Amino acid sequence: MKEKAIDPRVRIGHVHLKVANLQRALDFYCGVLGFELTQRYGEEAAFVSAGGYHHHIGLNTWESRDAPPPPKGTTGLYHFAILYPARAALADALRRLVQANVSLAGASDHGVSEALYLSDPDGNGIELYWDRPRELWPRDANGQIEMFTRELDLENLLSEA
Repeated sequence: MKEKAIDPRVRIGHVHLKVANLQRALDFYCGVLGFELTQRYGEEAAFVSAGGYHHHIGLNTWESRDAPPPPKGTTGLYHFAILYPARAALADALRRLVQANVSLAGASDHGVSEALYLSDPDGNGIELYWDRPRELWPRDANGQIEMFTRELDLENLLSEA
């Protein structure tokens, strides 16, 4: 007998990252991306959020103060994704990144979404994206989602900022 699927209301609540330097991480997540600091525990940990939530991202130095990022080609976090509510909000995120001289690792149109890829100062991969409305998602002849990866037009995206 097939197991019942997970409740469709389940969401990823937050991500907690090990960082080498708490202030440097806060400068990036709050100063560049625009998250708000909700709580700080000295130089050891902090929580940041959008819209007054208790925290979307936890940052800590408990096991990682002054440590180098993990080497490429090992297991661990590939990236975490931050979902923006609209294309204009993603455009504003791109504007912030450009203003802060943060380099992108990539930018893709996936049909269902548009995404910016980058790393934080500790080398943690981040995807900033917005989802197109479901009725615009590309589908095959059987109605199955048919995602793709194409180059994202950054100039066009920035024009909405």
